[in-house]
Amino acid sequence: MNNEQKSERGDHMQSMRNTGLYSVTKRNGKLMPLDHAKLRLTLERVSKGYTALSVDAIIKELEKNIFDGITTQDLEKTLLLSTVVFIERDPGYDAVAARLLLQKLLKEVCGKSVEDVDLSHVYQDAFIKGITLGVQRSLFDARMLDFDLELLAQNLVTERDELFGYMGLQTLYERYFAKYNGLRFELPQTFWMRIAMGLALQEQDKNGKALEFYAILSTMRYTPSTPTLFHAGFPVAQLSSCFLTTVNDDLGHIFKCIGDNAQLAKWAGGLGGDWTNVRATGSYIKSIKATSQGVIPFLKIANDVVVAITRSGIRRGGTCVYLETWHLDIEEFLDLRRNTGDERRRTHDMNTAHWIPDLFMKRVLEDKEWTLFSPEEVPDLHDLYGKKFEDAYCAYEEKARLGKLNQHKSVPAKQLWRKMLTRLFETGHPWITFKDPCNVRSPQDHVGVVHSSNLCTEITLNTSQEETAVCNLGSLNIGRHIAHGQLDNPLLEATIKSAIRMLDNVIDLTFYSTTEARNSNLKHRPIGLGLMGFQDALFKLDIPFIASEALEFADKLMETISYNAIQASALLAQERGAYASFKGSKWDRGIFPLDTVDMLQSERGSAIEVSRAATLDWDSLKAFVQKQGMRNSNVMAIAPTATISTITGCYPCIEPIYENIYVKSNVSGEFTIVNKYLVEDLKKHNLWNKNMLDQLKYHDGDLALISQIPQEIKRKYQTCFEIDPVWLIKLTAARAKWIDQSQSHNVFIKGVSGSKLHEVYVAAWKMGLKTTYYLRTLGATQIEKSTLDAKEFGFTQMRQYTSVSKACGLDAPPDCESCQ
Repeated sequence: MNNEQKSERGDHMQSMRNTGLYSVTKRNGKLMPLDHAKLRLTLERVSKGYTALSVDAIIKELEKNIFDGITTQDLEKTLLLSTVVFIERDPGYDAVAARLLLQKLLKEVCGKSVEDVDLSHVYQDAFIKGITLGVQRSLFDARMLDFDLELLAQNLVTERDELFGYMGLQTLYERYFAKYNGLRFELPQTFWMRIAMGLALQEQDKNGKALEFYAILSTMRYTPSTPTLFHAGFPVAQLSSCFLTTVNDDLGHIFKCIGDNAQLAKWAGGLGGDWTNVRATGSYIKSIKATSQGVIPFLKIANDVVVAITRSGIRRGGTCVYLETWHLDIEEFLDLRRNTGDERRRTHDMNTAHWIPDLFMKRVLEDKEWTLFSPEEVPDLHDLYGKKFEDAYCAYEEKARLGKLNQHKSVPAKQLWRKMLTRLFETGHPWITFKDPCNVRSPQDHVGVVHSSNLCTEITLNTSQEETAVCNLGSLNIGRHIAHGQLDNPLLEATIKSAIRMLDNVIDLTFYSTTEARNSNLKHRPIGLGLMGFQDALFKLDIPFIASEALEFADKLMETISYNAIQASALLAQERGAYASFKGSKWDRGIFPLDTVDMLQSERGSAIEVSRAATLDWDSLKAFVQKQGMRNSNVMAIAPTATISTITGCYPCIEPIYENIYVKSNVSGEFTIVNKYLVEDLKKHNLWNKNMLDQLKYHDGDLALISQIPQEIKRKYQTCFEIDPVWLIKLTAARAKWIDQSQSHNVFIKGVSGSKLHEVYVAAWKMGLKTTYYLRTLGATQIEKSTLDAKEFGFTQMRQYTSVSKACGLDAPPDCESCQ
């Protein structure tokens, strides 16, 4: 632009300001008057069906934030943000914001503005061109062109875009939709179809299965984990979620595993590592006639390697390391996440977890001594569990007493337990997981040992020097299976059948960056079908989380999922053949997950406080499995689902809602969201208005402090910190009896109480839980209150709360997006 043009433009902009009008800078650089009529028509179009919303309010907010000469792109962004700020007033604004974002995406993909009447044709054209472009530019697998693109395009259901909320679509827009030269060329439904095609590449009836998968994905009844969403249909498609390794007490193997983990993390995998084999500090090394520095320095190296890796170019790597409670370095292991001490012996970026044998918990409860050993002197303890572990451990204690072991230390078990819980509270780590339930209840006890869980504590698979365990995850959206006030069992059964098939396909389609991962996955074929939206389902069923009906629903729901998931895997075995190591497995021996609860009770020698009641015909299913086999060694695991639940607009996995009003952040800024189910119920009671919103903000969503709200609504919408954590353990235990792997169970604690922590984690052990995940503590965060009336609520609008550890606050980003 020359000086004359700049002067002309400046005069024009000054003229617009003087007249109270605004001009818009078009993409070609020309200035045009802001078309207020078109703006209003656009807002009226995207607000269609939401009569309670105010177009005038959005326009007024927009006018406060624009300036003369604003670019078209900035005008679009400002209009979107001017809508988002009203989401707190009514969930309908969320839908309007999603429609505006979709309009922006359509313009980016198609290169022009698109009206509703053109949507079907535009979608079909964009899909065919997008798949073709992706293959031509080597972004997509060439086999994607083997599908009947015309047929698939004609079956795209554009109306399903309406299922997205703003945050879900924004998440896909920012991180998941395929791009070329910085521009996106995927729309929501073409994205789902591409995932479906990527999972049907090796199906005989490619088109039929792609359409079947698309129907499940696009209705959000089931969603694969992030690696599958990232890479399905790509030439190098790493679709698996998490990887588990065992590190041997050998320098070469230690660094091989560190290198392998770097490769696995590079391709979006979450990592779990068993380091119990590595000898303790002060142990003798024969080859160099010196003493070892123990496991801690190697964990520091592993920590720094993980930090250096960016998973799929999007997010830094993530890992969790496990150590058994008898390891002589366990006390230093407890301090890895502390902010004080020698930084060379700290790992601030990796997660840590205890791998606790039952004997330790017995010693805690009996207030007895606990002995720590160096693993090279007690080599068989690592692979033992149950009664055999107890016998061997006690024999080693006797050897130590007689002076036949070089390295050992005796500590009061209760003292060590207290320190474990203290560090967990202070730093959020190490997490509490239990070795014996994971192994006694494992279907694969005939071919190995479970030495650790994964990054999110829901995977329990065997590992060894020869095998890196791999798991492939996806989650059912339970809220999408509630119809007419009840669980739609036929719909759920159909979803599970397709979901198991998709997960099994992942095993043959995924890219393996290590030989050990490939060998393990193809031999055992484990998958992990989980769930999310449990809280949504309870809201729709009008069941409070604290009600006995919630426990009953959790139990029966998981029984239904388990039955149909096992049946689906057996049907796949009938079609495709059983997994290679099926013979001799618990499945082959007629032992199903429910049966293993009694096995654990027998090994432990104390009662597992869980009901054994069943309602389905398990005997006939056992007979079918023994005849046909299983396609997959493991079929169920409940992952955290933070990201995919955001995409699909439901609450994560098995958790209760954590706040009824909260601030959500993304790349565009922050905005306040109110629980849409709560708003709906308050509307039914004629209680939803600005004053109620202000009270929710003032009281940080605590309904107990708002007198106008009926007691039944307060009870229904209790948050995770208002619910007894032991009750949540009971719900998880009710599910656990049906699951062949584990669940990512967060523990929520309100207040500072060591005795309550002890009660919760002992309850988890007594009820037979395999693992727990984060300890979440209530911090003193508050909702933004700058919009409240100072005359009514005061000028500072601050209340005093007891400050609680922020070690693992709810606003902390999830480390394991692979499972999400």
